[in-house]
Amino acid sequence: MRALVLDVDGVLTDRRMILSERGDELKSFDTRDGIGIGLARRAGFKTALITGEKSPIAQARGDRLGVDAVVLGARRKADALERLLAEWGLGPETAAYVGDDLLDIPALQRAGLAIAVADAAPEVRAVAHAVTRARGGRGAVRECVERILRAQGRWREVVTAFVVEHGGAPGAWR
Repeated sequence: MRALVLDVDGVLTDRRMILSERGDELKSFDTRDGIGIGLARRAGFKTALITGEKSPIAQARGDRLGVDAVVLGARRKADALERLLAEWGLGPETAAYVGDDLLDIPALQRAGLAIAVADAAPEVRAVAHAVTRARGGRGAVRECVERILRAQGRWREVVTAFVVEHGGAPGAWR
């Protein structure tokens, strides 16, 4: 895997959209998912968020995490995935896509590794190569990154580099 592409609502969030009386939208994100994206970036993965919503919150979260691309308003997520991969010079077999609902199915079908979060729609779980133990917005992305890096035999190396990059001592964890 060389690219990690994520849906937003239901993957990075728990699907809930909280609206104020003025119509302002609020969403909550799991900080461990943010660290997971940081680990993926540290491992050299291209990272992207693709959402059907036109939410400035998704853009802000992507910017804060330093992802390579944020695609808003994508009703055809497979097309968005293919455009990103072409831009990055990568084939679909190099991409992991994480989704939770029906709009994600075409992108999941095109990705080399299709992952559904634990509380994804049954139709999404049916097309996924893997299903997380964690629910969307509750550490599922971090779980995906860890599983991919462990399968590649790179978990310890990437975590060590990440910890050192953030001021820790090498070998200070087991």
